[in-house]
Amino acid sequence: MGSPEPATASTALLTDHYELTMLGSALADGTAERPCVFEAFARRLPDGRRYGVVAGTARVLDAIADFRFTDAELVQLEATAVVDDTTLAWLADYEFSGDIDGYAEGELYFPGSPILTVSGSFAECVLLETLVLSILNHDSAIASAAARMSGAAHGRPIIEMGGRRTHEWAAVAAARAAYLAGFATTSNLEAGRRYGIPTRGTVAHAFTLLHDSEEEAFRSQVDKMGPDTTLLVDTYDITAGIEAAVRVAGPELGAIRIDSGDVGPLARRAREQLDALGAKDTRIVVSGDLDEHAIAALRAEPVDAYGVGTSVVTGSGAPTAGMVYKLVEVDGKPVAKRSAHKESRGGRKSALRRHRGTGTAVEEVVWTTSGAAPEPEPNDRPLQLPLIRAGRVEPDLPTLDDARQRLRRGLVSLPWEGLKLSHGDPAIPTLFL
Repeated sequence: MGSPEPATASTALLTDHYELTMLGSALADGTAERPCVFEAFARRLPDGRRYGVVAGTARVLDAIADFRFTDAELVQLEATAVVDDTTLAWLADYEFSGDIDGYAEGELYFPGSPILTVSGSFAECVLLETLVLSILNHDSAIASAAARMSGAAHGRPIIEMGGRRTHEWAAVAAARAAYLAGFATTSNLEAGRRYGIPTRGTVAHAFTLLHDSEEEAFRSQVDKMGPDTTLLVDTYDITAGIEAAVRVAGPELGAIRIDSGDVGPLARRAREQLDALGAKDTRIVVSGDLDEHAIAALRAEPVDAYGVGTSVVTGSGAPTAGMVYKLVEVDGKPVAKRSAHKESRGGRKSALRRHRGTGTAVEEVVWTTSGAAPEPEPNDRPLQLPLIRAGRVEPDLPTLDDARQRLRRGLVSLPWEGLKLSHGDPAIPTLFL
């Protein structure tokens, strides 16, 4: 599955100081080993969103499997007096030994969906909060935005190219999440290496400016890459750039890229010019501050592919999925937070999605497992699956390609209103039993 962090990065110290404070206090008062259940869920979807996409689960499992306090980390904690000697000794032997269930990657989620359920002692589960949330909140935010963009593209491929717009390792995780959500390729070579994602890339304006003329730059690129390459034609004048591109590469030119200006009218004029020059099969790729709304507005234009950067790696205005990690059960008894606007529902939960005979989803049903399960209906689909048992990752979990297919099926199952980009309620309601 792989993790996007460098091999030298600390893992255990990705936890939060306050988690160690709780751990130390629980060890001191004897409550650390009480059996507990924590759940990761979102109270609400980001403003304007009608569904969320689960992403990052595989990265969470990898991170938990590697979550250890090494000698170097223990020395750091001792030197800074973050924990006492008892807690330090406990951390030295830490290894998660509990169970985890959750939604598969690529699954849709809605307010209250029990996306991840972590069971074990209080001590071993509480240490995972920051780790779990940092991954799920980032990756699910990216995937949710990318799914909207993929839907807006209506089958046209999108290249993820946001590596320059976010943290260098977040960029790798973002490329994975975007690919999961339907993007065709990424320009991030590390994401390609780690996750087998197809990589693509053209050139920047700097390459054109390097040469004494635009035509020389095009000739250099074509000589090296062949006529099927993509030439960036808007460094100076687009009309002249297209003319030079076809003159150099011939009518078999693979594609042109437009990276600035009002790309809709520019794409229209470019298509007319390319056709007139005999380059009828040359594709038009557009990029430059695109998001799902801009892509939707270009649907009627002669655009063959999109390049998206900033908006996808920042969640297109929703950089976090807003998930929380809450204690819901202690010693088999439900517990719940009652704070205003931050309520939680006590008890371990399970969930299913209910569908009509046509396959259209109608509701998310969530229930407390200590109570009665809902009466089964013919088109119900359970949503949680076992991910970790007794601290070991389950074999044969769904792959990244499985997640892509799962998401495609999930989006097809939504009522058509649920795919709108406008503000609205969640695509299907959540029924709590």
